[in-house]
Amino acid sequence: MELLRTLVLSVAVLGTAMTIVAYLTWIERKVAARFHNRVGPYYVGWPHGWLQPLADVLKLIIKEDLRPRRADALLYELAPVLVVVPALFGFALLPLAPGLAVLDHPYSLLLFLAVGSLALLGIFAAGWGSHNAYALLSALRSVAIAVSYEIPMILALLVPALLAGSFRLDDLVQRQTGGAWFIFAPVLGQVSFVVFLLAMLAEANKSPLDVVEAESELIAGYNTEYSGVKFALFYAGEYAHTLALCGLAATVFLGGYLGPAFLPGPVWLVLKSLALFVLVLWIRWSFLRVRIDQVLRLNWRFLFPLALANLLLAAFFAVRTR
Repeated sequence: MELLRTLVLSVAVLGTAMTIVAYLTWIERKVAARFHNRVGPYYVGWPHGWLQPLADVLKLIIKEDLRPRRADALLYELAPVLVVVPALFGFALLPLAPGLAVLDHPYSLLLFLAVGSLALLGIFAAGWGSHNAYALLSALRSVAIAVSYEIPMILALLVPALLAGSFRLDDLVQRQTGGAWFIFAPVLGQVSFVVFLLAMLAEANKSPLDVVEAESELIAGYNTEYSGVKFALFYAGEYAHTLALCGLAATVFLGGYLGPAFLPGPVWLVLKSLALFVLVLWIRWSFLRVRIDQVLRLNWRFLFPLALANLLLAAFFAVRTR
């Protein structure tokens, strides 16, 4: 019975997540259009282009699937899967209600970060396996940025875990009952959230910290040689990873599934995650891209020392209050 419950919950979570991921492209196009004083998707699914994501998926499915002659066949074919699977795994760890998650692990926060970082293997495999200099350079950039920014991201997430005394995501949510969200913790919460947000922009390949797909230099990035379904999988993995990180931020800093009783817990989690996704888009379409040396300098000279000092301050506060 427990196995059947887990299977049904997994299918429901995966189906909902993939549906939302498909429509994140529509949301981004609409947000970008508003910033540019345009309309955005309009004709397919009139009057607001509601069916545009379905049309995009259908177009990518029927496109010809090509592979470069000198590509490493195994790495080339395996790379999209290695990008998508770790991104989707994160949704299994997010609590939807008290005690309700596909995988309720006592170290779910650390497990989320550990599995999510495995997507870098797929990105590097795509760049190396494509036998394309532009794709390889983009993959190396992506790995360098992600590995660098994961350090302040982890330090930022350790602050709420330290204040809650647990690495279990459901415990972190329960500690935020009554509107006591961790983002409202004086200084500690705001600094941790800002550090996490900047690190998320870098990991999710969003401007101004987007150096993976710099069109003026790298054509289309590490997925230059991909087309059809494989190309779609890379974009699905990127958006799924972004949504999963938004869900993690909503869980850790914004109370997760907690909210007024007129809406169920999973709905509150989705709404908070989408609000953070719109915030990411707001930042993306408001600032210009910076150079890779500036991105790395921002991390090692500012974010890392700030996140470390904030964690030490949180540790001092936790010891004094216990």
